[in-house]
Amino acid sequence: MVLGFAVLALVSGCQGSGSAPASPQAGVASTNLDDPGVKTALEAIKPDLIKQHMSTLADDKLEGRGLGTAGYDQALSYVETTLKSYGVEPAGENGTFRQRVPLRNSAVVEAASFLTVTSKAGTRTLAYGVDYMLSPDHLREKVAIDDAPVAFVGYGVSAPALGYDDYAAAPDLKGKVVVYLSGAPASLPSNERAYYSSGAVKDAEAVKRGAIGTISFTSADDPRFRWDVSVATSKQGSFAWVDAQGQPSRGDAALRGSASLNHSGAAALFAGTPTPLAEVFKAAAASKPQAFDLPTRVSVTTSSSRKDIESANLVGRVKGSDPQLQNEHVVYIAHVDHFGRGVAMNGDDIYNGAHDNASGVAIVLEIAHAAMALPTRSRRSALFLFVTAEERGLLGSDYFARHPTVPRDSLVADMTLDMPFLFHPLLDIVPYGAQHSSLMAPVTKAAQHLGIGIGEDPIPEQVLFIRSDHFSFVRQGIPSLFIKSGFKTGDARDGGQINAAYRRDVYHKPNDDMSQPFDFEAGAQHARLNFLTGWLVAQETTRPAWNSGDFFGQLFGGAASSPQTSGGQRP
Repeated sequence: MVLGFAVLALVSGCQGSGSAPASPQAGVASTNLDDPGVKTALEAIKPDLIKQHMSTLADDKLEGRGLGTAGYDQALSYVETTLKSYGVEPAGENGTFRQRVPLRNSAVVEAASFLTVTSKAGTRTLAYGVDYMLSPDHLREKVAIDDAPVAFVGYGVSAPALGYDDYAAAPDLKGKVVVYLSGAPASLPSNERAYYSSGAVKDAEAVKRGAIGTISFTSADDPRFRWDVSVATSKQGSFAWVDAQGQPSRGDAALRGSASLNHSGAAALFAGTPTPLAEVFKAAAASKPQAFDLPTRVSVTTSSSRKDIESANLVGRVKGSDPQLQNEHVVYIAHVDHFGRGVAMNGDDIYNGAHDNASGVAIVLEIAHAAMALPTRSRRSALFLFVTAEERGLLGSDYFARHPTVPRDSLVADMTLDMPFLFHPLLDIVPYGAQHSSLMAPVTKAAQHLGIGIGEDPIPEQVLFIRSDHFSFVRQGIPSLFIKSGFKTGDARDGGQINAAYRRDVYHKPNDDMSQPFDFEAGAQHARLNFLTGWLVAQETTRPAWNSGDFFGQLFGGAASSPQTSGGQRP
């Protein structure tokens, strides 16, 4: 019922879904964005279709597209039906559009979990959900730390090549619980700062140095700090994908507890320390490395329950026209999942996820529409990937990037659509990732063609570079783009204030629904920009490459795996 009217309208609007076009003349690759065929493809992208997709996916009937729910399955069915109506071929498992993603949900049993802090003033048991939260353990049902010493290590960042290292003067950490501030020093470049802000990267660094537990806390002025939202989200537990041997993608046996503190919990931990919290925050704001033992000890008991959940990614393909390059793929990706039903706010418990991320799914669908409308297909193939469990730590995209349904070395570039920001016209963009690879050239050419400006990251403190599905591909050494709208509005409105208000009042809340003042033409413009960028990549004989000496190219260019950074858990 939810799918009916929308899909019928889409079928009637399909373009280019007939037989495959002839290959272009051998050795000739057009990159002319004024080509009539490109114009035909762009004409397939319409704001009304962006609105239609978003309205269907964010409808209350889908109940927030929670993992393992009928609503999520309905959303995937809508996407699949739409792709079929456009003529896109399946590229999942066994000739289908689907790729099975087995998930494990682990949740803290709050009544059987504890955190106590012992100082000169005595022992205090903190209140769960008020002073602290724990991360569930994916490996064990119960794990404990008994009266362990504590060391503070600033941001917990070791980046000597970038001129910053909290661990340079750190005490011996073997057998201790390591405490660190959320985030990373502002002195680091934007995307590198994002990488080192990851809680998983910090935990791995602490474990490498002998830590048995980690505790994080946040400064009072951190723009990402929303304790109430974090508590509400944590009630749904933490997720990991599970491999063929039943091993979860998350968890380290050396780590026997991980906690996050509210301001009250941080105050208890630092009670009686020679360096008060005010001085800690001041040094952090000045990007000054710091590390010292605390005169407190902690005991942590974490009890976890777990259950297995079946979910799926969805993969479609538009086959390229070049006999050789058609075996390589430019990937467009958007996550389908959101938080389902959760803690009610103003009587509403459905987390519709209209902007996050029905908007991105709608845009990728229309990019597929445009790809099928090309009179002559691009030289490389295009892969359209709709993933699960992004909100739970980029799990669906990470699973695909490590277990792709096409040959691993055929993936040449990734472009992610996630919360592109559709609240004013698209006049400028921030192409996260472009400065690290040759992808800067095609995105610049596409933006110039559409009259769109390119700017720097206006909100580096939000560490956006690690917070969506493109980063799963970056970790596997694949150059990637994550294009977000800039703050220009074309009128008296302040784009920065609009963005901040959304993140404060709507993001990851039930009021992220279709009642918001979306600019659907901005959504169509995002689709045009991403389509053109990917088309240019698909036309060039040379594969995209990391820039010489680039931080991420050196870190991941050999397709080495990294600690599971977080899109939804302990960022």
